[in-house]
Amino acid sequence: MADTVEFELVAPERLLVSAPVAMVVVPGAEGDFGVLPGHAPFISPVRTGVIDVYEDSPDNIGRRIFVSGGFAEVTPERCTVLADEAVALEGADRSSAGDRLKDAQEVLQGADSEEDRGAAEAEIAVAEALLAAIDANS
Repeated sequence: MADTVEFELVAPERLLVSAPVAMVVVPGAEGDFGVLPGHAPFISPVRTGVIDVYEDSPDNIGRRIFVSGGFAEVTPERCTVLADEAVALEGADRSSAGDRLKDAQEVLQGADSEEDRGAAEAEIAVAEALLAAIDANS
């Protein structure tokens, strides 16, 4: 059995990560799950949260990436996450995330329909989660 698992993180705009890693921890819909080499195959929805990438060993987080949802496919050799949105926390700008929250709150105040309110509330939840992830990573 290999000592790494291939991790791929794909966002709508591009492939963000494609690398062999020691372990990856993904925020699954039913709770966080860790993927090591030889993992049993499965597919899971991904909830808003942070993916922890352990690049060299299962004891040391190398990268943390915020995702706003998506799907993960796990095989014994690979973990592929198709994310709705992904932001590397190392380079995340708190000011931009704060502006995003403010904009979403303004959209909510001006929403004319239940559909518009629902979309604005979802955007607020993602922006708040991103801010919390940036603060926790600082």
